[in-house]
Amino acid sequence: MNLLENLGIDVIDQGKTRVVLKMKIEDKHMQPHKIMHGGINAVLAETAASIGANLNIDDENSFAVGVDIMTHHLNSVKDGVLVTEATPVRVGNTIQTWTVTTHLEDHAIPTSLSTVTLKKVALK
Repeated sequence: MNLLENLGIDVIDQGKTRVVLKMKIEDKHMQPHKIMHGGINAVLAETAASIGANLNIDDENSFAVGVDIMTHHLNSVKDGVLVTEATPVRVGNTIQTWTVTTHLEDHAIPTSLSTVTLKKVALK
């Protein structure tokens, strides 16, 4: 089982300029205080950015790995479906930076905002 399956993350759309994920909030995502664990926001952000970054790498012997993530937890979440959308800020030859917003489905107010930087590395 991989992380996406374990956490129930669905890839809704993926492309070189936009990646969208959805995840229904369940008990396994919660802190003891019955609000979603903030680490979930970071997982969603890095997952979405990594998918998009890898689509921008044409070299089949290389892939993108995260080198930095900054996540701002803006609003607590207790239930519902999260929608995460990642778009590139800059796609360079080696480094890519993506901005990622997460919000509850059918709500415009973000629950988190992240910036993810990834680096192209060669398979060894």
